[in-house]
Amino acid sequence: MNGRPRELNAGWQCVTTAAGAFASPAELDSVSGWIDAPVPGTVASALRAAGRLDENATHTFAFSDHWYRVRFTASGARTLRLNGLATICEVWVDNRKVLDSDSMFVAYDIDIDVDGEAALHLCFRSLSTALAAKRPRARWRPRLARPATLRNVRTTLLGHMPGWCPPIQAAGPWRSVELIGDTQDSIDRVDVATRVDGVDGIADVTVRFHHPQDAHAVRLHCANASGDLLWSDSRTLAGSVRVPNVPLWWPHTHGEPTLHAMSVQSGNLGEIALGRVGFRRMAIDRGPSNDGFQIVVNGVPVFARGACWTSADLVSLNASREKMKPKFEAIRAAGMNIIRVGGTMLYESDTFYELADEYGVLVWQDFPFANFDYPDDDAFRANVEQEARQFLSRTRRFASLAVLCGGSEADQQAAMFGLSHAQGSQRLFTDQLPSIVVAARPDVPYVRNSPSSAEGDIHAPPFSTRSGVTHYYGVGAYQRPLDDARRAQVRFASECLGFANVPDDVALASIPNASLPHEPRWKQAVPRDPGAPWDFDDVREHYMRSLYQVDTARLRYEDPERYLELSRAVVADVMSAVFSEWRRAGSSCAGGIVWQLQDLRAGAGWGIIDALGVPKSALHGLAGVLQPIQVVVTDEGLDGLDLHLINESPRDVHARVEFACLRDGATKVASASRDVVLAARSVTRLNATALLGHFFDFTYAYRFGPRANDATVVTLRDAVSGEVISEAFHFPDMSASERHDLGLTVELEKADAGWQLVVGASRLARWVHVVDPNFHAAVDWFHLRPGATRRIPLIARDTAASSIHASTPEGEVRALNALRSVAYRASQ
Repeated sequence: MNGRPRELNAGWQCVTTAAGAFASPAELDSVSGWIDAPVPGTVASALRAAGRLDENATHTFAFSDHWYRVRFTASGARTLRLNGLATICEVWVDNRKVLDSDSMFVAYDIDIDVDGEAALHLCFRSLSTALAAKRPRARWRPRLARPATLRNVRTTLLGHMPGWCPPIQAAGPWRSVELIGDTQDSIDRVDVATRVDGVDGIADVTVRFHHPQDAHAVRLHCANASGDLLWSDSRTLAGSVRVPNVPLWWPHTHGEPTLHAMSVQSGNLGEIALGRVGFRRMAIDRGPSNDGFQIVVNGVPVFARGACWTSADLVSLNASREKMKPKFEAIRAAGMNIIRVGGTMLYESDTFYELADEYGVLVWQDFPFANFDYPDDDAFRANVEQEARQFLSRTRRFASLAVLCGGSEADQQAAMFGLSHAQGSQRLFTDQLPSIVVAARPDVPYVRNSPSSAEGDIHAPPFSTRSGVTHYYGVGAYQRPLDDARRAQVRFASECLGFANVPDDVALASIPNASLPHEPRWKQAVPRDPGAPWDFDDVREHYMRSLYQVDTARLRYEDPERYLELSRAVVADVMSAVFSEWRRAGSSCAGGIVWQLQDLRAGAGWGIIDALGVPKSALHGLAGVLQPIQVVVTDEGLDGLDLHLINESPRDVHARVEFACLRDGATKVASASRDVVLAARSVTRLNATALLGHFFDFTYAYRFGPRANDATVVTLRDAVSGEVISEAFHFPDMSASERHDLGLTVELEKADAGWQLVVGASRLARWVHVVDPNFHAAVDWFHLRPGATRRIPLIARDTAASSIHASTPEGEVRALNALRSVAYRASQ
């Protein structure tokens, strides 16, 4: 069957003109400078394709006019569907204006009649007029985005946030342009929703055709079940299928993200594939005092951990599956199970949600509202109604959608400007959006704002750490000590731990004059909050001084390579320490989402994945404490060390826990072990002193004489095979001045799957990492206990050179406390 819409994705051209220079397409005949334009895409992506975009320059895309044109053929009645126009847009068909659009987030259908060939023009007008429109004065003016009147326009804040991201503003047909009705069986839309009833899954399906159809029998198939679809009119089929004892969809940390193929079949239409769907229940547990926040999937509480999404392609805003897939692979490999699309961003594509479904990653989706006091007039509310309903309808099929949130930091801004809860409240978040969600997606919990205090608690500020959902930057921007992660009693951090995370040397070298912190363009990539007298380099350096006991300023100019190495290590230390605290037995915290997943430009940005797609040290550090079956260690001061054995899987795990206290990184001065059974969905706490059976000053809290050990290594092994499941390390002194001969060894091996390193050490090695211009390590930035070896797959940096014969590894293995690195090189 050929009933899918036809994408108008070829033959487009665009040109930029001064704002208001041309009123209609008829005036464009004399205009030169048209360039080929990818659609879906933006003006920026057209310039990039033409080799004319400097992504680090200041652009004013939103304040010029941009004309797009294409010719297409058709015969008869058609529907022109424009799935996303950024942002003020006129649509012209054969020199007749058929639409004025004022929202980037609304899709439009236009009925047209075509006789042969037609000309389609899109004119993206400057935002200037819309920004100057008179609306009631805002109660506060945040510094986040410029100009402040952006609150009046439904567009993304990407490109408008100084200090946050490159100034590449959205302008152009960023979502697909489609023509519907080319064939008799042309489908207008398909709506799929799933639910769980007892142990069964139910899928509800509606298929709407563009043209009237002859009534005929149609069956809906899902998994091994089927049901009838009935004609409600000559164009509409609707019905359900019940799947008995359906395997449920789970976040990958807690089970399998099972998806089931769906299709519609009849003698007249043939078979229509509807994709894959999952069945799950989603809820929020706010605890007995109604002040908590924990995501519950299929009745099981989930510790949610992940990162905030920005954009896999800031230029086009329309990243391909191939570009997004490695991000989801990195998320899953790190043990993360949630991603948040914040209010400063936009509604992501169907491909994004398909990948989240496939990889078992929960999605927290903010509606794209952030920081502002938004208008409350009829026109604005109508726009919000349309965009929200369209988004919820489009994503109804996806199992991964876990939380819907009104927006980002609007409540917080009001509170920080001194307004009371009542004064800062916006009906947009308390009335309109929750009403839409209840009607359209009752299966997805709604949160008023991120952050926001517990429902009904009008006295706690919205950013209270001990109530509801918070943005936790106590450890981080506010430079609190590591133990603040416990003192703050965080319930759920929908943002946390923002640092200027230094990427590897390859990413730093990708921008001229930016590879070292003293070079002119270094600071261009370092994020800062507008108006703040400090940036996030300063935050990172604070923890380098307090934890590593180094003079950062002196190190920066005397030994910049060491400065970069410590910069990468310290964020891994800090982030792993915080999440170890939050995952421990008895923790008040039910989740944390790191700010942010990927950099929008090369350099020391907030991202834990760099602009080239390579995980940074921070992500590797997190991967060491976020796995579904995991041991973490917490420093309990006078009570020594607690070992927390975590099993999020649906099965019991028979294991053996071992620990060894080391002096000089090699000599064992205390050790113990125990066989344990980790019950499914459990966290078990063991005290190291009790396990050892006598006193030992693990944390050097008593200080009876010299420190007895400089590290404790905890190993969790499979009880049968003896294979290591997880490891954790504790250093009573984290200073980084001493370096030793660690006996580092490295062997390079070629296997069917590609290259790999085998790394070993005779003395405990801190933060082992691989430096290679052609490859990056799949496992990197880890501690290595003495006598152990680690196999490290290597991944080609150039995806075009992914064959093991295309490029060869040549680099070195380093450790934070090593006197020297160890080189490796493939033989020729």
